[in-house]
Amino acid sequence: MLQAPQASRASSSDNQRTTNVRHCPALFISAIASGQGKTTITAGLARYHRNQGRNVKVFKTGPDYLDPLILEQAAGSPAEQLDLWMVGKSRCRHYLYEAAKEADLILIEGVMGLYDGDPSGADLAEFFGIPVAAIISAPTMAQTVGAIALGLKQYRPTLPFAGIIANNLGSERHAELINESMPADIALLGCLQKRETLTLPQRHLGLVRPHELADYDDRLNQIAAVLEAAGLCQLPAPVAFYDDVDTESRNDDAPNKPLQGVRIGIAKDEAFSFIYPANVRLLEQAGAQLHYFSPCVDQQLPDVDCLWLPGGYPELHLDALSNNRSMQQAIHEFYQQGHKILAECGGMLYVQQAIHTLDQQVWPMVGLIPGLGIMREKGGCQGMQSAVLPEGELRGHAHHRTKSEATLPAITFGKRIRHPAPGEPVVRSKGLTASYLHFYFPSNLEATVRLFHPDEVLG
Repeated sequence: MLQAPQASRASSSDNQRTTNVRHCPALFISAIASGQGKTTITAGLARYHRNQGRNVKVFKTGPDYLDPLILEQAAGSPAEQLDLWMVGKSRCRHYLYEAAKEADLILIEGVMGLYDGDPSGADLAEFFGIPVAAIISAPTMAQTVGAIALGLKQYRPTLPFAGIIANNLGSERHAELINESMPADIALLGCLQKRETLTLPQRHLGLVRPHELADYDDRLNQIAAVLEAAGLCQLPAPVAFYDDVDTESRNDDAPNKPLQGVRIGIAKDEAFSFIYPANVRLLEQAGAQLHYFSPCVDQQLPDVDCLWLPGGYPELHLDALSNNRSMQQAIHEFYQQGHKILAECGGMLYVQQAIHTLDQQVWPMVGLIPGLGIMREKGGCQGMQSAVLPEGELRGHAHHRTKSEATLPAITFGKRIRHPAPGEPVVRSKGLTASYLHFYFPSNLEATVRLFHPDEVLG
């Protein structure tokens, strides 16, 4: 049913720089907007094919921490980020090539709408020649689905377009009306009626993490069964994936082990879990020794040279974080000794003075720097940004529901891809670097090394 191009659509100049090819069935799952069911359907397909004994590799377009956890749970293998700007074309190509070497199926979940963003999911799918299945949630429309499908396909005729998945329908008759509306050259891949089993639980910033629900695997298996019944589980045709001859532009190889012997403590628990697998992999390839600890539970820091406090959901675990005085004191002493600390988003809120909740409670935090993190009902910054630090430029993104007030003056601000307005502030105090930005370490190996190496003086 899902026919794919037989070779990548990378430019001729790109193909001249590549050798080695691997073929693997692949599908890019996008939609007309957020909230259409991309994660649910991608996870359901991954679980179905995994249940058939296939090796499934899953990817998530753009910067996201929650959806990849669900895709990993469904497929049984880690979900990597793919983004032409943040990750880079060369590294994206390498990840897909490595996946194709051992996978029976590659699934890529898009972000927002198919053509949203610059670069968009459509840009990524076309660059690698991966067919697109576009989801249209249609509880309140019928024949208009055909018109939308036509627009999606004709908006970019060069895009490999597999067809449409109609979601959240009310009845079989509803599906018939949609089928009748479809242009002759656009496939209606399947119709899914609205049902509870096709809904994954959500909270602010995204979906609930799989480990928080005991029946998550049962839910995924039920979704897989629904997709199978709808005829959505046939394997797509293979796509050709190449790898670069010149890997220097990937900037993630560390043959000289510049962090050899450096011990990095990484906060990782219910409150702090927004960690790119590629960041961890880069630190390990650079020779660092990684030691995980829990600010919620542990009383002392591990014996380390520097700390990384990533983002997460500190606002959901304020009692544990605020009352763990021993850990707060340990981090305070570590900071006073001048050791390096990178605090991102939730990690930055944790090292400020307090977090102010929607119910007007104020929870004291570590207090390394001034600042109050204030929860908001909605809104907050999101999007791709880079930060030009004294150590070098790092790419990443911001996505948060809080605002930070009365903190230190910024040493620099994030740069948005196109919009001229200043992005997220980056502040420094002693060895601490703190910002709402989540950095993608492979975007600049040298800058990452300088941020963590004890012998490098922060600018």
